[in-house]
Amino acid sequence: MEIHIGRDPQTTKLKLTSDGKEVLYGPGYVPDSVLKEHCLIEVNGNDMRVRNLDINAFTYVNGQPIESKAITRDDNIALGKAHYVIAWDALTPFLPTDIRPLQAVWNKFDSENIALQIAERKFNTLRSATGLITMAAIALSIITGGRSLWFVALYALAIVLSLFFFVKAYHDSSKVPHRRKELEREFQQAYTCPHCGHFLGNQPYHILQQNSCCPYCKTKFIH
Repeated sequence: MEIHIGRDPQTTKLKLTSDGKEVLYGPGYVPDSVLKEHCLIEVNGNDMRVRNLDINAFTYVNGQPIESKAITRDDNIALGKAHYVIAWDALTPFLPTDIRPLQAVWNKFDSENIALQIAERKFNTLRSATGLITMAAIALSIITGGRSLWFVALYALAIVLSLFFFVKAYHDSSKVPHRRKELEREFQQAYTCPHCGHFLGNQPYHILQQNSCCPYCKTKFIH
């Protein structure tokens, strides 16, 4: 991808164009020493290079005049004899954004959701044991004709377990939904486009990877 940079003669603003997309940046005045087609920035994944386009133009990287030079976001790029500085914010609409950190966000959300589901199923499985203990107590009382004290002990155990599971279910009835809501809120705040900040939905990361760009700001993805 190539980003062409120069001075728009009608508005005197900085004009950036790439693949038919045009952006006029900033309210300020761009000096006359910045030409209409002054330089371009080549973007290839994470690699970037700035090229001077006119023998009469001056392009500087960190104060040094260049014709072509590899750059990073830490470099200072200036144009013309007035050393008009290109703000990196001006380039942001054209630069790809790295969404690979979002994989860890999705994995954390997914694993915690699964952990909550497993905990609920384990609890329901254990709670069903009270019914089995009660049935065993009834069967034992029938078999022994009520002469064994074991069925009394089983009944007592079933009552104690029923009380325990009732208290725990009552406690978790508010705790678990609150945790789910908190987990969803944290996910929606973190699973966003690094460029525009829009929430990218509940789609798994391997599905998100199939998108070439953000559906909102159209910034290209690096993944």
